[in-house]
Amino acid sequence: MNRKNGLSRRLIPLAVLALCVSLFLSLMRSQATIAARQQELAGVQAQLSDQLAKNEELQRTLDNGEDAIIERYAREEGYSRPNERIWVDISGK
Repeated sequence: MNRKNGLSRRLIPLAVLALCVSLFLSLMRSQATIAARQQELAGVQAQLSDQLAKNEELQRTLDNGEDAIIERYAREEGYSRPNERIWVDISGK
């Protein structure tokens, strides 16, 4: 009985130590994941800020009635007016 009692007294601290190490490693992995997600969030927020600025600029253009700018942009994107024919010079000259 002495041997069994002595063995359990040694195993309990080792089990507690193993549990503490496991919890510590899990915490460190979680911290690394959180840091990566925060960095990803910062990048997405920067993209959002840029897109909101572009949207505001486009909205100002629409509000000011600058149809020529809108038409130029549409033509650059390959759009045309209804029933309009667009001729493209493919000769390269």
